[in-house]
Amino acid sequence: MDHPGIGAPIHVLPSGPWRKVHENLTEYGNAVAFTTWGEWLPTALTHTRLRHLLGRDWTRYRRMTDPTVRYRFVASRLLMKYTAAAALRTEAESLDLSYRLGGRPYLRGFDQIDVSLTHTGDLMAVGLSRDGRIGVDAEPADRRMRFDLLQAQMCTPTEAAELAPLPEGEQTAQTLRLWTLKEAYTKALGQGMRLGFTEFGFGLGTGRLLAPDGTLASRDEWTFATHRALGRYLLSTACHDTGLDAANDTSVRTMLDPGFAAAMADPMPEPG
Repeated sequence: MDHPGIGAPIHVLPSGPWRKVHENLTEYGNAVAFTTWGEWLPTALTHTRLRHLLGRDWTRYRRMTDPTVRYRFVASRLLMKYTAAAALRTEAESLDLSYRLGGRPYLRGFDQIDVSLTHTGDLMAVGLSRDGRIGVDAEPADRRMRFDLLQAQMCTPTEAAELAPLPEGEQTAQTLRLWTLKEAYTKALGQGMRLGFTEFGFGLGTGRLLAPDGTLASRDEWTFATHRALGRYLLSTACHDTGLDAANDTSVRTMLDPGFAAAMADPMPEPG
């Protein structure tokens, strides 16, 4: 399910294609990039300035004892920083990645840029928005989600009525798509699983955000899309448009607070 207000996710490697990320952020106000852990592992293992690139995450990385966990952590942080750097036309090392309560990442000094990260299996994806909140979520496309078992936990009465008469295969596929959309939406809100999935819904045909009784719950401020990634994952995106006049120029010199830019220009001391 595509939406004209959300750019199609871009498969990126450390070498790119990064220009497309910047183009999507400029054209749509958002950009989503995805990849696999393995495609970023060589860079995670061999990057000569890894400490500078990880910044405040360096200590957390050094405390991890499981090699798999460590390198998956590095790969996801590299993806976020490379993607943000491409969107903002700056160097990845100059960006300071931090975390809000609950672990949601954000870019210090860029209060207009929202960030969302998801990972499942060997897939990881990051979403950026300059217009408002963004949430991304992914699941294996072959995951079996039984409507009859999940109906009470995730479906509004309207959704249940639309799903019930569908053939089993389509019912399973639509249930999975709804799950990823609901995950993406609650991530965008910063609520995660704290917001019950039966408290809001989506039209199966329209993809519009609905109240439990089936009435529209938003005008045009929320947009949603679901895409296939790597042929074996469903990747859903939820974007909120604040309605503010966002700057079309997303370069770091335009969007970064001057005082913060000066502070970030100071070199980081070398490790002892």
